[in-house]
Amino acid sequence: MTRTTPPRPLDVEALFPELAAHRGTTTRLHPRPGSPLVSDSSVGGPMLWPAEEPWPVCGEAHGRGRGRRPADIHHYRRTLAAAWARERNPGPTEQERELLAELSPEHRVPGASDVDPLPMIGLAQLYRRDVPDLPVGPDGCDLLQVFWCPFHAHGPGRHDLEPYLRRRRSGEVGRVLGDPPQPLVVGSEGLVPEPCVLHSEQVTTYPFAGLLPEGLCARIDTWEEALEEAAERPTEENAARPVCYQYDLSIPPGWRVGGYASWHKTDPYPMDCRACGTPMRLLLTIDSSEWDGGSGSWKPLEDRDLPTHLSSTPTGVTVGRFGELNVFVCPADPDHPHGISPGAA
Repeated sequence: MTRTTPPRPLDVEALFPELAAHRGTTTRLHPRPGSPLVSDSSVGGPMLWPAEEPWPVCGEAHGRGRGRRPADIHHYRRTLAAAWARERNPGPTEQERELLAELSPEHRVPGASDVDPLPMIGLAQLYRRDVPDLPVGPDGCDLLQVFWCPFHAHGPGRHDLEPYLRRRRSGEVGRVLGDPPQPLVVGSEGLVPEPCVLHSEQVTTYPFAGLLPEGLCARIDTWEEALEEAAERPTEENAARPVCYQYDLSIPPGWRVGGYASWHKTDPYPMDCRACGTPMRLLLTIDSSEWDGGSGSWKPLEDRDLPTHLSSTPTGVTVGRFGELNVFVCPADPDHPHGISPGAA
């Protein structure tokens, strides 16, 4: 099934013609639960990984001997989803609640060292044929594979995420690794993705308001203030939530590739390549939710009758306090170290 973003509530370029110069595109991935194959673009699906190539591991020193088992997390989610999907008497039964309680505790890994090679989690793989805004990789690479360490234990504060990117030419992969290594425990349930197929859709996007030219940003602020004031005097015409540039007209929520990063959790921060100083470009946004109350206007037409609390988090991934993680790459050299937006989680 395709996923179709509804038309925007209004034509923002008609209101602010200067935005036409800043118009871009982003590809909404629209992950939904499914059974992807190694030949598919997916979130949480099997990777097209050569059998003779070592699986990515985290070797950085940090605790890794206590957490929840990935299999328990998947079982917990399946049980809960089935309970709420029942037409009659939805919600966990007493027996299901007991099972959920058994699947919830953390476990220790006896003898685990802080520097043991720790298998990374396969987060997503994206084929260029499926994602219009995916940059063409070096030397004809057509496949991007994304992994991360299963613990928030990185960065200056020692509680950031650590993504790992691998680009490859899919046609050169011979025998595929059948059963990749998995971490025995993970630091957080939200680091374990559910297998999801993708329904990619390219949509128009505009920059985060704080990164627009100062005069244009001020005009948008004035326009939004007028809408908010009108909303305080409700009539039949303005009974709905007022339209907002940031949440309705510029940057869609959810997993997506390319376009502009949202900085709604923090002030914008320069993302320059650590190797050469070139301003980096957004590669991938990993989001905790595909839509919510603040961005409900982006809810796909095919999902409009689904309750938000049961359908807006198909991947099971949670970034920080239900935020997002933006991954940036250097346009001058894709082999340069990638960056992640600080504080986006």
